[in-house]
Amino acid sequence: MKVLILNGSPRPHGNTAVAIEELVGIFTQEGIETEVMQVGNKAVRGCIACGRCATLGKCTFDDAVNEAAEKFRDADGLIAATPVYYASANATLIALLDRLFYSTPFDKRMKVGAGIAIARRGGCSATYDELNKYFAISGMPIATATYWNTVHGREKGEAAYDAEGLRNMRALARNMAFLMKSIALGKEQFGLPEAEPWVGTHFIREDLKN
Repeated sequence: MKVLILNGSPRPHGNTAVAIEELVGIFTQEGIETEVMQVGNKAVRGCIACGRCATLGKCTFDDAVNEAAEKFRDADGLIAATPVYYASANATLIALLDRLFYSTPFDKRMKVGAGIAIARRGGCSATYDELNKYFAISGMPIATATYWNTVHGREKGEAAYDAEGLRNMRALARNMAFLMKSIALGKEQFGLPEAEPWVGTHFIREDLKN
């Protein structure tokens, strides 16, 4: 089994990396392979709604998004970790997630997702909610811990002193490992839940267009 971890920080060895290292240690103990992809310092532009991915099967901009897509397709779980900027995730990570989830045609149901927010003080819960929306819209179970998935620290390395936050990371990794293993067993016995054809509705009435 494998988990892809996206480091959304522009600082590869900052406090986000401290939280990720805690996760990796537990996943290794659980016999789960991890791959950390540093994306927060990449040049990733936002989606332009061109729709080319529908015919290409991937994003028209061939950058870190398509690289992550290949890894995501083969993974059993995805973690998006980010520092908090103005009560939001790093904009680079959001641009990547927008395009990653929209442009990939493969079935994401029952892959396990988790978002992690790292901040000096505030904005973690808003960022955590923001990240979870990508998983929820894709039929991905969301892994939780014993608190919201957050760690605190400002200067480089300070997150290592957040004992509660790091404990939370360890709990998250154990819970996520359990979920992935349980889902794998369930798929063997029961398969995936039935998926009905997509129905797209909106709130524009045809009689008002004329």
